[in-house]
Amino acid sequence: MNKDTTFSAAHAGARRVEGFGFPISRRTDPVSIRPGTRVVVRYRVPGDAASGHGAGSVTDAIGVLRNISPLQVDDLVIADEDVVVLKTLSAKPVRNSDIRALEAAKAAAFPGIENQMIGGWLARAGDGITERSNSAVPIGPSAGLQEVPLAQLEEFYRSHDLPCQLMIPDRIGRPAEHLPGERGPEILVMSKELGDSARLSAQDSPQAPAPALDTSQTCALDPSLADAQIELAVDDTPDADWFSMYKFRGQPLPKKALDLLCHRIDGQLGFARLTVDGQLAAITRATITDGWLGYSAVAVAPEFRRRGLGTLLCQHLLSWGADNGAERAYLDVIDSNTAGKALYHKLGFSEHHRSRSLRTR
Repeated sequence: MNKDTTFSAAHAGARRVEGFGFPISRRTDPVSIRPGTRVVVRYRVPGDAASGHGAGSVTDAIGVLRNISPLQVDDLVIADEDVVVLKTLSAKPVRNSDIRALEAAKAAAFPGIENQMIGGWLARAGDGITERSNSAVPIGPSAGLQEVPLAQLEEFYRSHDLPCQLMIPDRIGRPAEHLPGERGPEILVMSKELGDSARLSAQDSPQAPAPALDTSQTCALDPSLADAQIELAVDDTPDADWFSMYKFRGQPLPKKALDLLCHRIDGQLGFARLTVDGQLAAITRATITDGWLGYSAVAVAPEFRRRGLGTLLCQHLLSWGADNGAERAYLDVIDSNTAGKALYHKLGFSEHHRSRSLRTR
Protein backbone atom coordinates (compact mmCIF):
# COMPACT_ATOMS: atom_id res chain seq x y z
CA MET A 1 0.00 0.00 0.00
CA ASN A 2 1.43 3.33 -1.04
CA LYS A 3 0.34 6.54 0.62
CA ASP A 4 0.74 10.03 -0.76
CA THR A 5 -0.59 12.99 1.19
CA THR A 6 0.12 15.35 -1.73
CA PHE A 7 -2.67 13.92 -3.93
CA SER A 8 -4.65 16.86 -5.27
CA ALA A 9 -6.74 15.50 -8.15
CA ALA A 10 -9.48 14.58 -5.69
CA HIS A 11 -10.01 18.27 -4.99
CA ALA A 12 -11.30 18.68 -8.55
CA GLY A 13 -14.67 17.68 -7.10
CA ALA A 14 -16.53 14.67 -5.76
CA ARG A 15 -20.01 13.41 -6.51
CA ARG A 16 -22.44 10.82 -5.31
CA VAL A 17 -23.36 8.14 -7.85
CA GLU A 18 -26.17 5.67 -7.40
CA GLY A 19 -24.88 2.21 -6.57
CA PHE A 20 -21.83 3.41 -4.65
CA GLY A 21 -21.76 4.11 -0.94
CA PHE A 22 -18.87 6.57 -1.22
CA PRO A 23 -18.19 9.73 -3.28
CA ILE A 24 -16.20 9.44 -6.49
CA SER A 25 -14.19 11.98 -8.44
CA ARG A 26 -15.92 13.89 -11.22
CA ARG A 27 -13.05 12.75 -13.47
CA THR A 28 -13.84 9.09 -12.80
CA ASP A 29 -16.23 6.99 -14.88
CA PRO A 30 -18.47 4.86 -12.68
CA VAL A 31 -18.03 1.97 -15.15
CA SER A 32 -14.29 1.99 -14.45
CA ILE A 33 -14.77 1.22 -10.75
CA ARG A 34 -14.29 -2.52 -10.77
CA PRO A 35 -12.02 -4.99 -8.96
CA GLY A 36 -8.54 -5.04 -10.43
CA THR A 37 -8.46 -1.31 -11.25
CA ARG A 38 -5.80 0.95 -9.74
CA VAL A 39 -7.34 3.66 -7.57
CA VAL A 40 -6.43 6.42 -5.19
CA VAL A 41 -8.73 6.93 -2.23
CA ARG A 42 -8.64 9.99 -0.01
CA TYR A 43 -10.09 9.00 3.37
CA ARG A 44 -10.37 10.21 6.94
CA VAL A 45 -8.22 8.63 9.62
CA PRO A 46 -8.93 8.62 13.36
CA GLY A 47 -6.95 10.90 15.62
CA ASP A 48 -3.68 9.35 16.70
CA ALA A 49 -1.24 11.44 18.68
CA ALA A 50 1.58 8.94 18.17
CA SER A 51 1.31 9.13 14.37
CA GLY A 52 0.84 12.88 14.28
CA HIS A 53 -2.68 12.65 12.82
CA GLY A 54 -5.19 14.85 14.54
CA ALA A 55 -8.95 14.53 14.50
CA GLY A 56 -10.41 14.96 11.04
CA SER A 57 -7.11 14.53 9.18
CA VAL A 58 -7.02 12.69 5.86
CA THR A 59 -4.55 10.55 3.96
CA ASP A 60 -4.42 8.83 0.57
CA ALA A 61 -4.22 5.16 -0.30
CA ILE A 62 -3.00 4.14 -3.76
CA GLY A 63 -3.36 0.56 -4.87
CA VAL A 64 -5.51 -2.06 -6.56
CA LEU A 65 -9.23 -2.13 -5.85
CA ARG A 66 -9.99 -5.57 -4.45
CA ASN A 67 -13.62 -5.09 -3.46
CA ILE A 68 -16.30 -2.41 -3.69
CA SER A 69 -18.56 -3.28 -0.78
CA PRO A 70 -16.89 -3.15 1.63
CA LEU A 71 -14.33 -0.90 -0.06
CA GLN A 72 -10.93 -2.61 -0.07
CA VAL A 73 -7.73 -1.26 -1.63
CA ASP A 74 -4.99 -3.90 -1.52
CA ASP A 75 -5.21 -5.12 2.09
CA LEU A 76 -6.82 -1.97 3.46
CA VAL A 77 -10.57 -1.95 4.13
CA ILE A 78 -12.08 1.57 4.31
CA ALA A 79 -15.51 2.36 5.69
CA ASP A 80 -17.76 4.18 3.20
CA GLU A 81 -18.38 7.03 5.61
CA ASP A 82 -14.63 7.69 5.88
CA VAL A 83 -14.11 8.11 2.13
CA VAL A 84 -13.61 11.69 0.96
CA VAL A 85 -13.28 10.73 -2.71
CA LEU A 86 -12.20 7.79 -4.87
CA LYS A 87 -10.51 8.23 -8.24
CA THR A 88 -9.54 5.51 -10.69
CA LEU A 89 -6.03 5.54 -12.17
CA SER A 90 -4.42 4.18 -15.30
CA ALA A 91 -2.89 0.71 -15.11
CA LYS A 92 0.47 2.36 -14.42
CA PRO A 93 1.62 5.97 -13.86
CA VAL A 94 1.41 8.11 -17.00
CA ARG A 95 4.15 10.68 -17.67
CA ASN A 96 3.94 13.62 -20.05
CA SER A 97 6.33 11.79 -22.38
CA ASP A 98 3.92 8.82 -22.39
CA ILE A 99 1.08 11.09 -23.49
CA ARG A 100 3.23 12.57 -26.26
CA ALA A 101 4.25 9.10 -27.45
CA LEU A 102 0.65 7.88 -27.62
CA GLU A 103 -0.56 11.04 -29.34
CA ALA A 104 2.28 10.68 -31.87
CA ALA A 105 1.20 7.10 -32.60
CA LYS A 106 -2.39 8.29 -33.07
CA ALA A 107 -1.26 11.06 -35.42
CA ALA A 108 0.71 8.53 -37.47
CA ALA A 109 -2.44 6.44 -37.80
CA PHE A 110 -4.40 9.45 -39.12
CA PRO A 111 -1.77 11.61 -40.84
CA GLY A 112 -4.10 13.43 -43.20
CA ILE A 113 -3.03 14.33 -46.73
CA GLU A 114 -0.42 16.89 -45.70
CA ASN A 115 1.14 17.65 -42.33
CA GLN A 116 3.70 20.07 -40.95
CA MET A 117 5.41 20.53 -37.58
CA ILE A 118 4.84 24.07 -36.29
CA GLY A 119 6.37 25.04 -32.95
CA GLY A 120 5.97 21.56 -31.49
CA TRP A 121 2.45 21.13 -32.93
CA LEU A 122 1.87 18.62 -35.73
CA ALA A 123 -0.70 20.25 -38.03
CA ARG A 124 -2.61 17.80 -40.26
CA ALA A 125 -4.86 18.63 -43.20
CA GLY A 126 -7.04 15.95 -44.72
CA ASP A 127 -10.65 15.59 -45.82
CA GLY A 128 -12.02 18.33 -43.60
CA ILE A 129 -14.47 15.91 -41.95
CA THR A 130 -12.97 14.16 -38.94
CA GLU A 131 -10.87 15.73 -36.20
CA ARG A 132 -8.32 12.92 -36.40
CA SER A 133 -6.96 13.97 -39.80
CA ASN A 134 -7.71 17.69 -39.65
CA SER A 135 -6.25 19.03 -36.43
CA ALA A 136 -2.98 20.03 -34.81
CA VAL A 137 -1.68 18.03 -31.87
CA PRO A 138 1.18 19.03 -29.48
CA ILE A 139 3.58 16.10 -29.81
CA GLY A 140 6.83 18.09 -29.62
CA PRO A 141 8.47 18.29 -26.15
CA SER A 142 8.50 22.09 -26.33
CA ALA A 143 4.78 22.45 -27.09
CA GLY A 144 3.72 22.19 -23.47
CA LEU A 145 6.23 24.81 -22.32
CA GLN A 146 5.63 27.71 -24.69
CA GLU A 147 2.85 29.80 -26.14
CA VAL A 148 0.74 28.17 -28.83
CA PRO A 149 1.93 29.31 -32.31
CA LEU A 150 -1.66 30.15 -33.14
CA ALA A 151 -1.01 32.59 -35.97
CA GLN A 152 1.14 30.06 -37.85
CA LEU A 153 -1.33 27.24 -37.26
CA GLU A 154 -4.24 29.35 -38.48
CA GLU A 155 -2.26 30.28 -41.59
CA PHE A 156 -1.57 26.57 -42.28
CA TYR A 157 -5.27 25.74 -42.14
CA ARG A 158 -6.24 28.81 -44.15
CA SER A 159 -3.92 27.63 -46.89
CA HIS A 160 -5.88 24.36 -46.99
CA ASP A 161 -9.26 26.10 -46.79
CA LEU A 162 -9.94 24.46 -43.41
CA PRO A 163 -10.84 25.79 -39.97
CA CYS A 164 -8.05 25.76 -37.40
CA GLN A 165 -8.63 22.87 -35.00
CA LEU A 166 -6.41 21.93 -32.08
CA MET A 167 -6.44 18.67 -30.15
CA ILE A 168 -5.71 19.47 -26.51
CA PRO A 169 -4.56 16.41 -24.53
CA ASP A 170 -4.20 16.52 -20.76
CA ARG A 171 -1.05 18.24 -19.49
CA ILE A 172 0.91 18.46 -22.76
CA GLY A 173 -1.74 20.74 -24.26
CA ARG A 174 -2.03 23.03 -21.25
CA PRO A 175 -0.89 26.24 -23.05
CA ALA A 176 -3.95 25.92 -25.34
CA GLU A 177 -6.55 25.34 -22.61
CA HIS A 178 -7.30 29.06 -22.18
CA LEU A 179 -7.80 29.82 -25.87
CA PRO A 180 -11.30 30.89 -26.94
CA GLY A 181 -13.23 28.87 -29.49
CA GLU A 182 -15.69 26.03 -29.97
CA ARG A 183 -14.83 22.96 -27.92
CA GLY A 184 -15.69 19.41 -28.90
CA PRO A 185 -16.75 16.57 -26.60
CA GLU A 186 -14.33 15.21 -24.03
CA ILE A 187 -12.56 12.12 -25.33
CA LEU A 188 -11.09 9.36 -23.20
CA VAL A 189 -7.90 7.90 -24.59
CA MET A 190 -7.73 4.37 -23.19
CA SER A 191 -4.79 1.99 -23.33
CA LYS A 192 -3.83 -1.59 -22.57
CA GLU A 193 -0.56 -3.50 -22.48
CA LEU A 194 -0.41 -6.45 -24.88
CA GLY A 195 1.45 -9.71 -24.46
CA ASP A 196 1.00 -13.45 -24.68
CA SER A 197 -2.41 -13.17 -23.00
CA ALA A 198 -3.67 -11.11 -25.96
CA ARG A 199 -2.89 -13.81 -28.52
CA LEU A 200 -5.31 -16.40 -29.83
CA SER A 201 -4.06 -19.59 -31.39
CA ALA A 202 -4.92 -19.93 -35.06
CA GLN A 203 -6.58 -23.27 -34.24
CA ASP A 204 -8.92 -21.73 -31.70
CA SER A 205 -12.54 -21.23 -32.68
CA PRO A 206 -13.73 -17.59 -32.47
CA GLN A 207 -16.46 -18.84 -30.17
CA ALA A 208 -13.95 -20.39 -27.79
CA PRO A 209 -11.08 -17.97 -27.00
CA ALA A 210 -7.72 -19.47 -26.16
CA PRO A 211 -7.39 -20.65 -22.55
CA ALA A 212 -4.44 -18.24 -22.16
CA LEU A 213 -6.83 -15.29 -22.27
CA ASP A 214 -7.59 -13.63 -18.96
CA THR A 215 -11.04 -14.63 -17.75
CA SER A 216 -12.05 -10.95 -17.72
CA GLN A 217 -11.50 -10.95 -21.49
CA THR A 218 -13.48 -14.09 -22.26
CA CYS A 219 -16.16 -13.37 -24.83
CA ALA A 220 -19.61 -14.69 -23.93
CA LEU A 221 -21.66 -14.86 -27.13
CA ASP A 222 -25.44 -14.86 -27.15
CA PRO A 223 -26.87 -18.41 -27.13
CA SER A 224 -28.62 -17.65 -30.42
CA LEU A 225 -25.18 -17.75 -32.07
CA ALA A 226 -24.27 -21.20 -30.72
CA ASP A 227 -24.65 -22.92 -34.11
CA ALA A 228 -23.60 -19.97 -36.29
CA GLN A 229 -20.50 -20.00 -38.47
CA ILE A 230 -18.47 -17.01 -37.28
CA GLU A 231 -15.40 -15.87 -39.19
CA LEU A 232 -12.96 -13.07 -38.39
CA ALA A 233 -10.40 -11.54 -40.72
CA VAL A 234 -8.18 -8.48 -41.05
CA ASP A 235 -7.84 -7.49 -44.72
CA ASP A 236 -5.34 -5.18 -46.39
CA THR A 237 -8.11 -3.26 -48.18
CA PRO A 238 -11.82 -2.75 -47.48
CA ASP A 239 -14.68 -3.52 -49.86
CA ALA A 240 -17.98 -1.71 -50.43
CA ASP A 241 -19.75 -3.64 -47.66
CA TRP A 242 -17.04 -2.68 -45.17
CA PHE A 243 -17.29 0.97 -46.21
CA SER A 244 -21.08 0.91 -45.82
CA MET A 245 -20.76 0.12 -42.10
CA TYR A 246 -17.96 2.50 -41.11
CA LYS A 247 -19.28 5.46 -39.11
CA PHE A 248 -17.81 8.51 -37.35
CA ARG A 249 -19.69 9.21 -34.11
CA GLY A 250 -22.65 7.30 -35.44
CA GLN A 251 -22.82 9.10 -38.76
CA PRO A 252 -21.81 7.82 -42.23
CA LEU A 253 -18.81 9.47 -43.88
CA PRO A 254 -18.66 10.92 -47.41
CA LYS A 255 -16.62 9.08 -50.03
CA LYS A 256 -13.58 11.36 -49.79
CA ALA A 257 -13.34 10.72 -46.04
CA LEU A 258 -13.71 6.96 -46.55
CA ASP A 259 -11.04 6.99 -49.26
CA LEU A 260 -8.64 8.72 -46.87
CA LEU A 261 -8.97 5.78 -44.45
CA CYS A 262 -7.20 3.62 -47.03
CA HIS A 263 -4.25 5.93 -47.67
CA ARG A 264 -0.91 4.39 -46.81
CA ILE A 265 0.46 5.23 -43.36
CA ASP A 266 3.89 4.90 -41.76
CA GLY A 267 2.93 1.62 -40.17
CA GLN A 268 0.58 -1.30 -40.69
CA LEU A 269 -3.03 -0.85 -41.77
CA GLY A 270 -5.82 -3.43 -41.52
CA PHE A 271 -9.56 -3.57 -42.07
CA ALA A 272 -11.18 -6.01 -39.67
CA ARG A 273 -14.43 -7.79 -40.40
CA LEU A 274 -16.58 -10.34 -38.60
CA THR A 275 -19.16 -12.38 -40.49
CA VAL A 276 -21.98 -14.57 -39.20
CA ASP A 277 -23.06 -17.29 -41.62
CA GLY A 278 -21.47 -15.27 -44.42
CA GLN A 279 -23.18 -11.99 -43.50
CA LEU A 280 -21.05 -9.00 -42.51
CA ALA A 281 -21.86 -8.30 -38.86
CA ALA A 282 -19.10 -6.03 -37.50
CA ILE A 283 -16.10 -4.04 -38.72
CA THR A 284 -13.36 -1.68 -37.56
CA ARG A 285 -10.18 -0.04 -38.89
CA ALA A 286 -6.92 -1.12 -37.26
CA THR A 287 -3.45 0.41 -37.33
CA ILE A 288 -0.06 -0.40 -35.84
CA THR A 289 2.17 2.65 -35.49
CA ASP A 290 5.22 3.07 -33.23
CA GLY A 291 4.41 -0.23 -31.50
CA TRP A 292 0.83 0.85 -30.71
CA LEU A 293 -2.25 -0.98 -31.96
CA GLY A 294 -5.15 1.39 -32.52
CA TYR A 295 -8.65 0.74 -33.75
CA SER A 296 -11.47 3.12 -34.43
CA ALA A 297 -15.22 3.25 -34.99
CA VAL A 298 -16.17 -0.32 -34.10
CA ALA A 299 -19.49 -0.84 -35.90
CA VAL A 300 -21.95 -3.70 -35.45
CA ALA A 301 -24.91 -4.23 -37.78
CA PRO A 302 -28.23 -3.45 -36.01
CA GLU A 303 -29.52 -7.02 -36.22
CA PHE A 304 -26.38 -8.35 -34.51
CA ARG A 305 -26.04 -5.87 -31.66
CA ARG A 306 -25.95 -6.83 -27.97
CA ARG A 307 -24.94 -10.39 -28.78
CA GLY A 308 -21.25 -10.25 -27.84
CA LEU A 309 -19.91 -9.74 -31.36
CA GLY A 310 -18.39 -6.31 -30.71
CA THR A 311 -16.45 -7.78 -27.80
CA LEU A 312 -15.33 -10.71 -29.93
CA LEU A 313 -14.12 -8.43 -32.73
CA CYS A 314 -12.15 -6.25 -30.31
CA GLN A 315 -10.63 -9.31 -28.68
CA HIS A 316 -9.57 -10.62 -32.10
CA LEU A 317 -7.98 -7.25 -32.91
CA LEU A 318 -5.87 -7.42 -29.73
CA SER A 319 -4.64 -10.84 -30.84
CA TRP A 320 -3.90 -9.57 -34.36
CA GLY A 321 -1.98 -6.61 -32.97
CA ALA A 322 0.13 -8.76 -30.64
CA ASP A 323 0.88 -11.22 -33.45
CA ASN A 324 2.04 -8.34 -35.65
CA GLY A 325 4.44 -6.76 -33.18
CA ALA A 326 2.26 -4.30 -31.24
CA GLU A 327 3.25 -4.01 -27.59
CA ARG A 328 0.25 -2.01 -26.42
CA ALA A 329 -3.14 -0.87 -27.67
CA TYR A 330 -5.16 2.33 -27.52
CA LEU A 331 -8.55 3.63 -28.55
CA ASP A 332 -10.62 6.80 -28.27
CA VAL A 333 -14.12 6.87 -26.82
CA ILE A 334 -16.36 9.87 -26.16
CA ASP A 335 -16.95 10.38 -22.46
CA SER A 336 -20.73 10.15 -22.91
CA ASN A 337 -20.50 6.68 -24.51
CA THR A 338 -21.15 4.68 -21.36
CA ALA A 339 -21.73 1.38 -23.16
CA GLY A 340 -18.49 1.71 -25.11
CA LYS A 341 -16.49 2.55 -22.00
CA ALA A 342 -17.95 -0.47 -20.19
CA LEU A 343 -16.94 -2.74 -23.08
CA TYR A 344 -13.38 -1.44 -23.17
CA HIS A 345 -12.94 -1.68 -19.41
CA LYS A 346 -14.13 -5.29 -19.67
CA LEU A 347 -11.41 -5.90 -22.26
CA GLY A 348 -8.77 -4.60 -19.86
CA PHE A 349 -8.37 -1.02 -21.11
CA SER A 350 -7.96 1.82 -18.64
CA GLU A 351 -7.91 5.58 -19.01
CA HIS A 352 -4.53 6.87 -20.20
CA HIS A 353 -5.44 10.54 -20.55
CA ARG A 354 -8.18 12.80 -21.89
CA SER A 355 -8.34 15.12 -24.85
CA ARG A 356 -10.68 17.69 -26.36
CA SER A 357 -10.77 19.49 -29.69
CA LEU A 358 -10.88 23.28 -30.05
CA ARG A 359 -11.93 25.06 -33.21
CA THR A 360 -10.45 28.51 -32.93
CA ARG A 361 -12.32 30.07 -35.86
